[in-house]
Amino acid sequence: MFTRLATPEDALDVRRILDASMLEPGNVEARIEADDVFVAGDRWEASGDSNPSSAQTERVLGTIVLEPVGEAEDRKDGAHISAIGVRRRHRGKGIGRSLVERAIKRERRLTARFDADVYPFYESLEFSIEPIDDERYRGSLERPR
Repeated sequence: MFTRLATPEDALDVRRILDASMLEPGNVEARIEADDVFVAGDRWEASGDSNPSSAQTERVLGTIVLEPVGEAEDRKDGAHISAIGVRRRHRGKGIGRSLVERAIKRERRLTARFDADVYPFYESLEFSIEPIDDERYRGSLERPR
């Protein structure tokens, strides 16, 4: 599995994944240009051989879209997860976790707002969680520098 910054060529995959999850991340292209979108997926040898110089094909299976918190230039306040999604058939395989781990490694602090149905996901990542109302929560995760 790979996790990397999204490129402009990934925009359609990112939109498809988030649309399927019924999420509206806003201007995906601008977030990709700002290096605020990560993608994760799998790779395989396009030619079918194991030669390290042969081309690899990637399949994007998940994405996370971040928004800087506070002053965008210094990023000292971390980022907010504006959207995270994984293709339905590939959920439960650690893709969402690897996206959050990649984001927290760079940002050191993440915040999120989420519905009750994904509470277990954020709880398993050790987010500090508090209720907003009966169906919505907010959480934060910090890693020491």
